[in-house]
Amino acid sequence: MAKNINDLKDKRLADFIDHTLLKPEATDAEIEKLCQEAIEYGFKTVCINSSNVSLAAKILENQNTIPIAVVGFPLGAAITSSKAFETKEAVKAGAKEIDMVINIGALKAKDYRKTMLDIQAVVDAAKPYPVKVIIETSSLNEDEKIVACALSKAAGAAYVKTSTGFAGGGAKIEDIALMRRIVGNDVGVKASGGIKTTEDARAMIEAGASRIGASASIAIVSDN
Repeated sequence: MAKNINDLKDKRLADFIDHTLLKPEATDAEIEKLCQEAIEYGFKTVCINSSNVSLAAKILENQNTIPIAVVGFPLGAAITSSKAFETKEAVKAGAKEIDMVINIGALKAKDYRKTMLDIQAVVDAAKPYPVKVIIETSSLNEDEKIVACALSKAAGAAYVKTSTGFAGGGAKIEDIALMRRIVGNDVGVKASGGIKTTEDARAMIEAGASRIGASASIAIVSDN
């Protein structure tokens, strides 16, 4: 797992990128285009809504790029059993990674047991595939970000992720550095939200990101 900018010496920038299309009005044709772009440019994954996973998995069969499904997206406020069920169905449809949204209300209410059990349910449902926990950094203060990262790691998440892109704000250098400091080197950090240029992506990796979520992926690697 890439941890910092030094890994770019041995990896292409495209290897860090989750090529993303999460708008609710995305059509089959747009999902097909997203997948073909990911194949052409060698992006690590495509990140899509769970209803689009079966189509993406079919297109990406026998390719290096894999499909990610978002779960409980974009609010994180769905009942835990619903998140777990969506995860199982997404994996059944071909998802190889899951990006779930944390229960932000439970976290802010300091109901840490509920917050952690919610993550654990998705982690268990996704096995053997990794889960990223979207903590929605723009909605949290620093203490809440720290707790969210610690709970995610304790619950068995493979990554913590900054943002859905639907709540305002986005990935910030200081948040990536904080998240990396809290989770250490055993858990990945995904920077997502507002990353549009090669310089943006490299700055996030330098701060500690091991994955980049972006819809402007082609522009990012074309300037590389």
